[in-house]
Amino acid sequence: MNDVRHVLVFPDRDAAQEAAEALGDRFGVDEEPRIVRDALAGEDDAEDAQWLIVLADEDEELDPAALDGFAGEWDGWREEP
Repeated sequence: MNDVRHVLVFPDRDAAQEAAEALGDRFGVDEEPRIVRDALAGEDDAEDAQWLIVLADEDEELDPAALDGFAGEWDGWREEP
C-alpha cells in the first residue's frame, strides 16, 4: 500500500467546500475529502488563509493533471509533492 496524497489549494473556504462536494461526482472519490485551513506565514487574518483539500490516493488512481485542472475551476491548483 502506498501513502500517496494529493493536496489541492484553494483561495477561500467556499471554493474548497464546493470542490470537495464535486470530487465524488468527478473522480469517484468515496472517502470524504479533508478540508484544512492553512494560514500564510505571519498572518493572523482568516482572509489571508488558503484552504486545502487533502486526498489519499493509495492505489494511485487519480490523475495529477486532471486534479490540477479540476482545482483550477475554483482558481486553485494541485501542490507538487
